[in-house]
Amino acid sequence: MFIRTRETVKRVDWGNGDSYRLLVADDGMGFTVCHTVVHAGTSSKLQYRKHLEACYCISGKGEVVTSDGVTHPIEPGVLYALDQHDAHTLTAAASEDLHLISVFNPPLSGEEKHSLCQDGYSCY
Repeated sequence: MFIRTRETVKRVDWGNGDSYRLLVADDGMGFTVCHTVVHAGTSSKLQYRKHLEACYCISGKGEVVTSDGVTHPIEPGVLYALDQHDAHTLTAAASEDLHLISVFNPPLSGEEKHSLCQDGYSCY
């Protein structure tokens, strides 16, 4: 067993927020867990082409919009799963940061950072 806190793990600035890498590939668990903070009032076009991701909202509000324009509100207690490597736009409400627990499979190395791809979505 091991114990970690958000304050003791690697923080990755992904452009419109921070990702605290709580579990990564080297931990041998077979998945990654991150505490993801989306800065208030920001909007990010994202896509994970090598990983599946599920996000569970623990605080704040926002929305996730599919690439074909369907909007889903995000608030505490809501989970969204990107089970098809879905391109999406993630937006945090202007009033407060959005906090998500993000789970990735396969696990991240912990060093990944977003970069703009040809279709305009940030990816890794």
